[in-house]
Amino acid sequence: MILFEKRFHEGIVSGTTTLTFRAWKTARVKPGQRYRCHPIGVLEVDAVSMVTVADIEEADARRAGFASLAEILEYVAAKTGGGVDHAMVRVEFHHGGDGDRVELALESNIEEPERKATKAALARLDDRPRTGPWTKKTLRLIEKHPRVAASKLAAMLGRETKDFKADVVKLKKLGLTQSFEVGYEVSPRGLAFMTPPPRAR
Repeated sequence: MILFEKRFHEGIVSGTTTLTFRAWKTARVKPGQRYRCHPIGVLEVDAVSMVTVADIEEADARRAGFASLAEILEYVAAKTGGGVDHAMVRVEFHHGGDGDRVELALESNIEEPERKATKAALARLDDRPRTGPWTKKTLRLIEKHPRVAASKLAAMLGRETKDFKADVVKLKKLGLTQSFEVGYEVSPRGLAFMTPPPRAR
């Protein structure tokens, strides 16, 4: 998953924003891979390189969705607190549309940065007074009862069908579930997320 502030979404979808600079210590994305960018779809990474703030040029600023070099340098400085020698990851990408959620969900590998981002997204979904935490129990229920009608699944949790279906859509947008003519399944990506990573020895 790659996250962007809302003000960049329009440019990403239209194709005018095709570059980003990240203050990562190492690259968290790989060329040729596709990553969810909620809520605007999927991004495909074209190239990744390590640079410094001093390497950023005027043309880079415009490709990254900024009006000028000065604007992006001010933005980067606020994010990093560093000077012109601060290391950055330069990521070139293009918008891959929003019609391939199933394709993304079929990926059975989830790397640690994506795992952390997904955990953070689920924590935000769980943080609501009305229902309390619901994401884990919903995923486990779907895993245990694949392709069972939403009305029956909702009843098992004592929930309204409409609200339950709306929540499952949120899980689908994260690539964790797949929808079928009747019911759902936890996607391969979802199963990979639910499986704890092996502990380092």
